[in-house]
Amino acid sequence: MQFIDLQAQYRAYQEPIDAAIRQVLASSRYIHGPQVAELEKVLADFVGADHGVGLSSGTDSLTAILMAWGIGPGDEVITTPFTFIATAEVIAGLGAVPVFVDVEDEALTLDPTRLEAAITPRTKAIIPVSLFGQCADFDAIDAIANQHGLLTLEDACQSLGGTYKGRPSGSLGTAGATSFFPAKPLGCYGDGGMAFTNDEELAANMRIIRDHGQDARYRHRIVGMNSRLDTIQAAILLAKMPFFKGEIEARQRVAAYYMEQLQGKVRLPHVLAHNTSVFSQFTVRVANRDVVQQRMGEAGIPTAVHYPVCLHQQPVFKDLGYPEDAFPISSKAADEVLSLPMHPFLTPADQDRVVAALLEILASA
Repeated sequence: MQFIDLQAQYRAYQEPIDAAIRQVLASSRYIHGPQVAELEKVLADFVGADHGVGLSSGTDSLTAILMAWGIGPGDEVITTPFTFIATAEVIAGLGAVPVFVDVEDEALTLDPTRLEAAITPRTKAIIPVSLFGQCADFDAIDAIANQHGLLTLEDACQSLGGTYKGRPSGSLGTAGATSFFPAKPLGCYGDGGMAFTNDEELAANMRIIRDHGQDARYRHRIVGMNSRLDTIQAAILLAKMPFFKGEIEARQRVAAYYMEQLQGKVRLPHVLAHNTSVFSQFTVRVANRDVVQQRMGEAGIPTAVHYPVCLHQQPVFKDLGYPEDAFPISSKAADEVLSLPMHPFLTPADQDRVVAALLEILASA
């Protein structure tokens, strides 16, 4: 059994994917080929943004937005400690200071009620993370951000295809960033990402930043980076796009079956009433997580932990000075979360195997 079955996905779409790759090979336009601009338009339309800017990863998409905003030394950027390190890494990488705010206990996204206390005169932006496939509470976050004149950057690296109050993930903040890492709901066959915005000047500056800061060949207006989305990855994503809606629906069916079978047995993912989730992960919460995970592995069931260590507890951020217990909800989640196999090609038989193994282990734990 695969935790995420990318081989099944490739077999299902092999013909259009292979044809898309062959087209790029025939053209030899591996950088800035026409498929990149086409994908930018397709996905900007998909999320309801005016502009999409293809970049080489989700991490670089976050970075390019912060760079275009001028975030740097002396600035503070608020985010959550319960996420992948890239969200805070990009802040620190620009010389700014990550400021953490605990998550709320249900969706495990940034808690707006704790946000205002973290804002200082040095705060420039907020990066809410749309976690495990569902969006953070952007209306509440944006209300506070607007009151204090702050920018909001939606980390939508796990939530492309999800919605918040009918609005697509990726377009909920001042800008948004997503990832095309192969395991994401819409994944390529390497690294890739995209930034979204309605701000034409911001988009133009990100295009300059991603290409060594040049606004014309060999004329470098600003310090940039080498962070272009390559043409083959764009072509693969374009080939996958006609199937993406069906994959989202399949993920939701898989999640609904897990919910039905595991109701009352474990703490299930909580999708807020105004959200739809793409279930980039199906993450339950269990006591004795390490024992449960070990026994699941012995039963041949792959699992993963997203995420076992909060960011304020990571060695690289120790100098920020947060106590170990500074964010109790995030820390409790880090001790309990366990992600089960989740992908659009997961068969009912395999789901039954997952459920049966988990219930047996929980009954004897």
